[in-house]
Amino acid sequence: MEVMDLMPIIIIAVILIAVAILFTFIPVMLWISALAAGVKVGIFTLVGMRLRRVVPNRVINPLIKAHKAGLTVTTNQLESHYLAGGNVDRVVNALIAAHRANIELTFERGAAIDLAGRDVLEAVQMSVNPKVIETPFIAGIAMDGIEVKALARITVRANIDRLVGGAGEETVIARVGEGVVSTIGSSQTHKQVLENPDSISHTVLAKGLDAGTAFEILSIDIADVDIGKNIGAILQTDQAEADKNIAQAKAEERRAMAVAQEQEMVARVQEMRAHVVEAEAEVPKALAEALRSGNLGVMDYMNYKNIDADTDMRDTIGKLTKEEHEDNDQ
Repeated sequence: MEVMDLMPIIIIAVILIAVAILFTFIPVMLWISALAAGVKVGIFTLVGMRLRRVVPNRVINPLIKAHKAGLTVTTNQLESHYLAGGNVDRVVNALIAAHRANIELTFERGAAIDLAGRDVLEAVQMSVNPKVIETPFIAGIAMDGIEVKALARITVRANIDRLVGGAGEETVIARVGEGVVSTIGSSQTHKQVLENPDSISHTVLAKGLDAGTAFEILSIDIADVDIGKNIGAILQTDQAEADKNIAQAKAEERRAMAVAQEQEMVARVQEMRAHVVEAEAEVPKALAEALRSGNLGVMDYMNYKNIDADTDMRDTIGKLTKEEHEDNDQ
């Protein structure tokens, strides 16, 4: 009897659990919202999204938004883009912005731009409201050797057709920098650049630097021009310093050679003096031998000594006379 009393309660609980599971698996409220917005989406389509592991509100909400904006997109297009890893809501927002601005943009192109890693909504907004890119100070050297630094502001507009595969902002900045450097380098003097900074922008803009990029360059404006270093004078100073170092090295080489030659001559003189001393040491031996052998008499020996003494006296007198002359000169 007690079990029979609990049966209605159990049935009601089972029904509630089944309804909760049904509403959890089948987004009924989302289906009702789509119908209320005038978007025809089958309930089984939503169930199929669940089975394909697609979050239904990530597809249906952008679909409602596109329908209200007057765009024609299908659930298959949005679902395939979601499965490919794209941002469905951002693509739909970009399509709506492009439609309002009369910019031709198809869903396929918008999805391709989004899958390429670019912000398609930002690209559309940049097509309507151009962006200003400011370069750092770009240094160039005029023909007179003076360094000139220029700051450029580049006004660009996104090119929808070249967003896929087109180069980014870094390429535009690099190309503009190259153009500024070449323009400054072709100026005769730095004064020409200071007097006509707009000549830089005109010359650079005429080179078509936006080719192959995702942007269209509208204008290039030189915001600031400054004078840097006198590179020509610095190079001349460095060259003079290098020439001086070379000359000093050559002079040191010549001095070292002269010192070596002098040392060699001193060594030769010392060697010759050693031979003389050695020869002089043999003289007494030769005299003694001549006296013993009778080849030299006593008188001859005395004459030799007198001559030797006379030579020493003359050398002494010559030295004294030389010193007196030096004292008189002083």
